Amino acid sequence: MASIDRMLNPKVVAAIGATDREGSVGHSVMKNLLLGRDRRTIHPVNPNHESVMGLKCYADILKVPGHVDLAVIATPAKTVPGIVEECAKAGVDGVIVISAGFREIGAEGAKLEDEIRRIQAKYDLRILGPNCVGLVRPHIGLNATFLRDNPQPGQIAFISQSGALGSALLSWAISSHIGFSMFASLGSTLDLDYGDMIDYLGNDPNTRSIIIYMEDVHSARKFMSAARGFARTKPIIIIKAGRHAAGAKAASSHTGALAGDFVVYDAAFKRAGVVRVDEIEDLFNAAEVLESRFLPAGPRLVIVTNAGGPAVLAADSLIDYGGQIAQLSEETKKTLEANLPPYWSHGNPVDILGDADINRYEMAIRTCIADPNVDGVLVIYTAQGVTAPTQVAETVTKIAADRRKPILTVWMGEQSKARELFYKNRIPTYPTPEEAVKTYMYMYRYRRNLDLLYETPEELSVDLEPPKSHLKVTIRRAAKDEKRSALSQSDVDRFLDAYGIQRARGNLAKTVDQASMIAGEIGYPVVLKIASQDILHKTDFNAVIPGVDTPEMLREQFQVLLERVKKAKPDARIDGVYVQKMMKKVDYELILGSKKDRDFGAIVLFGLGGIGVELFKDFSIGLPPLNQVLAERIIEETRIYQALSKGLRNKPPIDMKALEEVVVRFSNMIVDFPEIAEMDINPLAVSEGQLVVLDARIIIDPAITDRTEAYQHLVIMPYPSKYVTPWKLRDGTEVILRPIRPEDEPMELEFIRGLSTETSRFRFFQIIKDLPHEALVRFCNIDYDREMAFIAETRDGDRRKEIGVARLILEPNKKHGEFAVVVADSHQGSGLGMKLIDMLIGVAREKGVERIYGIIMSENLKMIRLCEKLGFSIRREQDNVFAELKLK
Repeated sequence: MASIDRMLNPKVVAAIGATDREGSVGHSVMKNLLLGRDRRTIHPVNPNHESVMGLKCYADILKVPGHVDLAVIATPAKTVPGIVEECAKAGVDGVIVISAGFREIGAEGAKLEDEIRRIQAKYDLRILGPNCVGLVRPHIGLNATFLRDNPQPGQIAFISQSGALGSALLSWAISSHIGFSMFASLGSTLDLDYGDMIDYLGNDPNTRSIIIYMEDVHSARKFMSAARGFARTKPIIIIKAGRHAAGAKAASSHTGALAGDFVVYDAAFKRAGVVRVDEIEDLFNAAEVLESRFLPAGPRLVIVTNAGGPAVLAADSLIDYGGQIAQLSEETKKTLEANLPPYWSHGNPVDILGDADINRYEMAIRTCIADPNVDGVLVIYTAQGVTAPTQVAETVTKIAADRRKPILTVWMGEQSKARELFYKNRIPTYPTPEEAVKTYMYMYRYRRNLDLLYETPEELSVDLEPPKSHLKVTIRRAAKDEKRSALSQSDVDRFLDAYGIQRARGNLAKTVDQASMIAGEIGYPVVLKIASQDILHKTDFNAVIPGVDTPEMLREQFQVLLERVKKAKPDARIDGVYVQKMMKKVDYELILGSKKDRDFGAIVLFGLGGIGVELFKDFSIGLPPLNQVLAERIIEETRIYQALSKGLRNKPPIDMKALEEVVVRFSNMIVDFPEIAEMDINPLAVSEGQLVVLDARIIIDPAITDRTEAYQHLVIMPYPSKYVTPWKLRDGTEVILRPIRPEDEPMELEFIRGLSTETSRFRFFQIIKDLPHEALVRFCNIDYDREMAFIAETRDGDRRKEIGVARLILEPNKKHGEFAVVVADSHQGSGLGMKLIDMLIGVAREKGVERIYGIIMSENLKMIRLCEKLGFSIRREQDNVFAELKLK
């Protein structure tokens, strides 16, 4: 990250291609860079000039004296690879390649880009672009673009993949007096991408929120990791191009047909805590309000207005966007009745009438905001000649100063002075009711999304390590020996059984006698299904015969089924007939599915199943791995959820916890098997309170082998169960050392509460005896890609108990990491602290980390001695000790 920091906070900049020729890109770049010449040194580089804009010009970057932090390249595309390599040899930290003419023009340009990529990898040089507009950082006076506009400092960072659209939006924002902490055009994202920028801006004190124009995600895993790391503290708002582009390709499964590109992006954004907006103006509206500590706790909005028409529009919009008209409490109604004219609206919207004065506005707003049934207040003002707009705005500002709920305003007509007052006091204001309501719902959904994402999951009785080695053999045999792309029904059954997903009893029959025997074992009635890798959707070929309830009928229908399929699809390879127990009563038919998205890898789909699955399209998507809370969430996002949870007509509600468990088990299967290209469980039937698989299919990816990188099919690192280790303390006490999980939050809190004041102070540099959920989430719900925390767990009777925890947090460059460890007072001196740190060292080495370090209070002599024993170098710095271990 250091090279990115020097690149984005340069003391010395070289403009390669700088020229005095007005109208050229090189001239515009140089002119913009010189706006910050009082803060940094600028060197023009061009072999055809001795000076540019009064500054000495150098023939090439190697001739520039001293160290260069940033080079901006604006030369013809064919010259760029050579210039980039010269920059690398000169020790430049980073370059911005503004030049166009790369992969966007075809094969010839792609070759040039590949050459730059080779150079970048060889020298570890950071590159923004190519084919980008450049970078602006107003707070430090850096404008490394060829744009005419120079934005003012602000607290919004704007990242755009499109240079043309980005520059147009920047111009619009500047005209709207919106300031920026950064504007960056990514271009071809050869190196620096969304993940890098979010990581940098997440730690930037001048950035309050991040807005993004995205066409494609580029490196999805890096983006998800960075976004999940900072979305809790800095909102990330995205407008995604291509909502209606052709998404779903030809697919072998229902999931593959349903889950087009955009719906997967939408699911990924939700999982990362990112807000997606539909319109460009929403980017800036949302950025201004989502960081606010006054996010609404719920969707219930009260509308205070002096005009009925705009209030009705606001109410309609609120309902359209999924919000609620707040039901005023009786106490609130009484107060309003006592203080408003008798012909007020007597409800919400609260129409205080066109002759409302300042006192009436203040009374109505204060009364409504105090109502426990209200989550937010929208104040609408229309000029009706009674009260000046600025006076009302001053009153709203006064009320908002001590508010604990969001207040949004709509000042209709030309009310510039009032709006300036709102802008100054950071009160959201809009010209129309519809805009205000839409923004309120963005605020609510952002808050709700984060709350749901970081809700503590319940423990489920799910085996994290089911027997699966035999399933790897099954896949290899199918792919290599049998040349199958689809697993047989018997093979699919093995997967379901291994992961504890209940299926209707059944087996494959090669002959009618075998079919009769199977039916006799499982009991009539049965269903006969053709088994063929060439017929995945059996109903399309009339390849299912239900209701077979006698041996005689079975023998007859067995032959009927074979003849029917041979006629419908003569070239189909028939493995036999699958004989399955028939469910007499099915209340609901659901679908569970998975496919691999080109950007986000494996996804999990849940929804309404049966033969109409692609017709009704009632489904939602999640990214594995899923826990109980995440499973609950994707279930709740479907329309069928209401029927499942509450019942429908004569159908009872189902056991939602059992359904969540099935979804988690399915997710675990997808996590464990990158070989699964597509999978459907359809239908997953609900019959007499039981969840039973009636049909399932698995399509495998023959390109996946045992040598494929683990979890390369996922963008979110799953629980690293390989680190679960049984161990004994010196006194023989058995403990389990394992990575922390979100489900451990109650145990973590109990552990922290049990620390002595000294141990707490040594670990946290202050005495902490209690932590809110928001802080505990940060400890337990971690990204295993960039952080690791091991807990030591023992048993106290039937209770699990945490007795120690060690944590390693990697810096964004993943070359360095900070560690910390704490052991319960009752188990200090047991060897646990050394073991936990040793495990962190092992993880760090595995991840290629160069060094780990810890900051220790100088009085913490035990910890200092332990670090010395483990080979850490110790350096005393004022009141603390810095312990460092170099791993490379």
